[in-house]
Amino acid sequence: MTPLGHRRLILTRHAKSSWEDPAMEDRDRPLNTRGRLAATELGDFLASRGLEPEEVLCSSARRTRETWERIEGAVIETRPEIRFVDRLYHASPDVMLDVLRSATAPTVMMLGHNPGISEFARMLPARTIHDPDFRRFPTCATLIVDFQTEDWTEVEPGQGSTLDFFTPTRRG
Repeated sequence: MTPLGHRRLILTRHAKSSWEDPAMEDRDRPLNTRGRLAATELGDFLASRGLEPEEVLCSSARRTRETWERIEGAVIETRPEIRFVDRLYHASPDVMLDVLRSATAPTVMMLGHNPGISEFARMLPARTIHDPDFRRFPTCATLIVDFQTEDWTEVEPGQGSTLDFFTPTRRG
């Protein structure tokens, strides 16, 4: 739960997907075993810190949906509003910000893809994050960032306070 007048974003890159079938459409690629384990690990991490989203904005690609399902299975006790958003599939940072500004709940999780998600993550915090993995934002990487604002429409780049940055030990 975020304090009154605050918004919290849990920004997650999808977990590792399978390339077993090279003819498969990119949107349809599922998670591989390592990705499923990493997404569950992320769910456990969020649960251990009491970080439950009240609203989820998720790319409509299969690997982002499956990442969410694993996280949800590990962490979620309440049922957040879930929106599968086609615009988040390989979205640019500007599109991600636009989608985020449509959120209504105080704590929002957004699941997307690189390279846009790593660029979006870098532009949100007021201070640089000094973690070797942050710049490349590997699969299943997650930034938790707070904003001192009443509404998501007021969020601007460079306003966020970093609460945490997670990467799975299994490198999802």
